[in-house]
Amino acid sequence: MPFAAKKLVLVAALLVLCAGFAPAAQQKTAGKPAKHNSHRHGKRKASWKKKGQQGINPDRAMEIQQALIREKYLTGEATGTWDARTQAALVKYQGDNGWQTKVVPDSRAIIKLGLGPNYSSQTLLNGAPSTTASRGVNASPNK
Repeated sequence: MPFAAKKLVLVAALLVLCAGFAPAAQQKTAGKPAKHNSHRHGKRKASWKKKGQQGINPDRAMEIQQALIREKYLTGEATGTWDARTQAALVKYQGDNGWQTKVVPDSRAIIKLGLGPNYSSQTLLNGAPSTTASRGVNASPNK
């Protein structure tokens, strides 16, 4: 076979092979909808939402301030406002007890200040554990 004929057969075989792959590639994507980036349309994933408590309500801030005043970590009157001086006092309290100071309040600090859950045997016999905050400062624990 002459050289030109071999070349023609080779090119024809190559075209047949390429033609066989091209429709298969188009068939894979033809049935699927196009993917769109959700960031372009203003939609956000649920993971972007803030979780957990976002602030401290005034009643709880007042209780924490009163406990910090009692423990001599805060001076003055309890205002019920979660301010920089209250946060600084709680950071110092947590640091003095060897706890982390990045997240305020720390649950261990709240419990040690007497504001955490009450797991006394009397409370456990009467039902679910309560907190001193839910009972109030002057209320009796056996309500």
